[in-house]
Amino acid sequence: MTQDEMKKAAGWAALEYVQEDTIVGVGTGSTVNHFIDALATMKDSIKGAVSSSEASTEKLLAYGIEVFDLNSVSDLSVYVDGADEINEQNHMIKGGGAALTREKIIAAVADQFICIVDNTKEVPVLGNFPLPVEVIPMARSYVARELVKLGGDPVYREGVVTDNGNVILDVHNMKIVDPVKMERDINAIVGVVTNGLFAARGANEVIIGTPEGAKKR
Repeated sequence: MTQDEMKKAAGWAALEYVQEDTIVGVGTGSTVNHFIDALATMKDSIKGAVSSSEASTEKLLAYGIEVFDLNSVSDLSVYVDGADEINEQNHMIKGGGAALTREKIIAAVADQFICIVDNTKEVPVLGNFPLPVEVIPMARSYVARELVKLGGDPVYREGVVTDNGNVILDVHNMKIVDPVKMERDINAIVGVVTNGLFAARGANEVIIGTPEGAKKR
């Protein structure tokens, strides 16, 4: 089974968490694209979706799934999204696609966060994947200096502007042994919008695409 087939298995397996007549939180990325394909098969049974990125919104609308503004939605039963890395405690690094802030906001609203990944994303310690940090543009150099003090090697993601109009610093060479503390410490830096550690609010359920199909953890 190829990596894409494993992603597809995880994406389609998440459909069981979608309740009829609800609005579904939808994340961003290649694995989520498979979930959107699956969601389209039951689009007449749901009210619509809240999306974490312009790319996912475009795909949802192309299927005829109504996309709601999160401000008009008081609660979400489920949010389905991928991860760039995930550890055994269901803490994640996200933001490879630069949608981390909107993803984190929707995850905060949702009752359940279902993480869908292929088995290459499982790690014992977070940090091999560079940690994305969304930053207000004028604070980029200051934030980078502060991230160095925390032990990281920040690199400006050239040519990338987030859907919120901000920039991304990718922090390399960090072994993140306490993700909850690191998430809090980085978010405390003035000029940081948020960072790609999803630890204070990790995943409730994880579906992993493997060569033998989708498995829950």
